[in-house]
Amino acid sequence: MRFPLRTATKRFLPLRRLSLLRGLGLAEGVRFYHNRVTLLPHGGDFFPALFQAMAQAATAICAEFYIIKADKTGEAFAQALREAAARGVEVSLIYDAIGCFNTPASYFQQLQAAGVRCLPFNKPAFWRLHWLDIRDHRKMVLLDGVTAFLGGLNIGDEYAGYGDSYEHWRDVGMRLDGPAAGELQRLFRDTWQEEGGDCIPGQNLSPPGSEGEADVIIVNGSPLHNLPLIHDAFRLAVAGAIHRIQIITPYFLPGPRVVRSLLRAVKRGVQVQMILPSISDVPIVQMMSRAYLKPLMAAGVEVYARLGTILHAKVMLVDRRWATLGSANLDFRSFYRNFELNAIVDNHAFGLQVEELFHEELALSQPLCPVNNLRSTWGERLLEWLLTPLSRFL
Repeated sequence: MRFPLRTATKRFLPLRRLSLLRGLGLAEGVRFYHNRVTLLPHGGDFFPALFQAMAQAATAICAEFYIIKADKTGEAFAQALREAAARGVEVSLIYDAIGCFNTPASYFQQLQAAGVRCLPFNKPAFWRLHWLDIRDHRKMVLLDGVTAFLGGLNIGDEYAGYGDSYEHWRDVGMRLDGPAAGELQRLFRDTWQEEGGDCIPGQNLSPPGSEGEADVIIVNGSPLHNLPLIHDAFRLAVAGAIHRIQIITPYFLPGPRVVRSLLRAVKRGVQVQMILPSISDVPIVQMMSRAYLKPLMAAGVEVYARLGTILHAKVMLVDRRWATLGSANLDFRSFYRNFELNAIVDNHAFGLQVEELFHEELALSQPLCPVNNLRSTWGERLLEWLLTPLSRFL
């Protein structure tokens, strides 16, 4: 697969990158100042912080997840929801019907009985089978309309550790306090009502004043949009890079436009580093990613494989300052088929924390060699060719 550069791109001057996102069609209203952001670099950090904050919620908890498992972590999550409802907090939960297909119905029935309002997203129905592959891939919890937890973590034991084994995956999350949480609250309410839920009471809360020093844009990806905002936000970040792009992603099927953007960045002198999984929970995606990796590695992109666990984190850092973190992968499904959610954070201190996380992962990874690691048999090449038309749905 070839990805020719169409036109040479001149070196960019330092960008006010958040302002440029308006060029994607994003409203000015999704840009928020004075937020406090806290990186939660492991699932083992994320869930204790989340459960502690849920125990302190006073008026409302809104949660939205792709996968919720009825395991130890899932039961701790359910217990936190039930306890909040028992003390009078309005608790609402959206879960993806396909993502939670293996979760016993009794899990959600017990939550409903305890006063938690539960709503399945895109529940399969014969009259809309054509819509079956549209999934809610978001992962977030909103507390009192002013605090949010988000990232790549679903509710399950494999996400709750420190990425130290194949039973405990490597993932990343964050806490956000401030005005940007209000935008997440609005998105949750819109999804709830679009899926047929009743009006959520007690949700029109005003965020507090100045919380911190981070500027944040919330990028809401949806197949209902005219523009693929997640895809275009990634491309804009790459186009604005001056010195370095650092990417961690579990699935890499970015399409030719993202590949060309990365090739242009390398051509103008930007260092590009990527960490991918050595073993994937979706092996077919890992095999198909070779076609996109070959031209990048030939151009000088540094690609590494994370050893010892399943990598599930989705993070990108540009020039040590501009960080993207959320639910979206670098693949067609996140760009065009899923409901996704990314937070773009412009803050130097947060960027340094993300850079430290990247170097921590780099030390646990090995560089990929195009000759040894991307070599494929004729049978694999045939399978890649046959599956290429399906890449948008993987």
